[in-house]
Amino acid sequence: MSARTRRSRRWAPIAPATALLLLFLAGPIGYCVWIAFTDARLTGASGAGFVGLDNFRRAFADDGFRNAVALTLVFTFVSAVIGQNTLGLALAGLMRAASRPVRAVTGALVIAAWVVPEIVAAFLLYTFFRREGTLNAVLDQLGLPAQNWLYTLPILAVSFANVWRGTAFSMLIYSAALAGVDRDVAEAAKVDGAGPVRRLWHITLPMIRRSIGTNLMLNTLSTLSVFGLIWAMTRGGPGGRSETLPVFMYDQAFLKSLIGYGTAVALLLLLVGALFSVVYLRLLRAEV
Repeated sequence: MSARTRRSRRWAPIAPATALLLLFLAGPIGYCVWIAFTDARLTGASGAGFVGLDNFRRAFADDGFRNAVALTLVFTFVSAVIGQNTLGLALAGLMRAASRPVRAVTGALVIAAWVVPEIVAAFLLYTFFRREGTLNAVLDQLGLPAQNWLYTLPILAVSFANVWRGTAFSMLIYSAALAGVDRDVAEAAKVDGAGPVRRLWHITLPMIRRSIGTNLMLNTLSTLSVFGLIWAMTRGGPGGRSETLPVFMYDQAFLKSLIGYGTAVALLLLLVGALFSVVYLRLLRAEV
């Protein structure tokens, strides 16, 4: 059997899958890249003319784009890096020390928020934060001042909503990681006089650091693309104070009909996600 025949037989089983990937993944991505370098619109001109890097220059000169980048970083850092990551680790640690009934009830409640459709979660949190909502009703009962949270602190409101909905994923990741931590090591440190904080910092976290890195990367990438939650709660307002990059991209591409410009913003968002991925992967590789 010739070498060419062997190569053909080796590639034959994956040829259909490769063709499908090229057709349904690489094809649309390539088309989007092309559109980002044109002045394509949803309405008006019938054709799309090549404009080179004009859409990208326009983005970096656009105050709205710079505001969206800053808010995207705030939203990602508050809700993914700090919120979901920290709360997920805390819940996993508490559930590990709790009884089986408590673990079952807590896990069911946290996971229920995760499996709820995004649009449903958005409306639930909208009713929680609105002026006549649950949060202000509780504050009134406590004698504390109420306010319209979706107007005064919109980016923090949507960040809290993302934490509420996405913490279950981190909890599951850390529950699996903590299950592999030898309890005898922590008990030995406790006997030697190490307190809970020192045991956490010097024993538990180093032993699950790879899970922490993986969880941070996945949470960051998923949070960068959150759209429905923010759109249903605030539509990026008021005054663009909760307009992250996905919302800004949608506004430019579909509400203002600037498909070329909106697609360029989408590619820049993809680049931001790629940069985060490279950073996390280098950190994980450095730990090997």
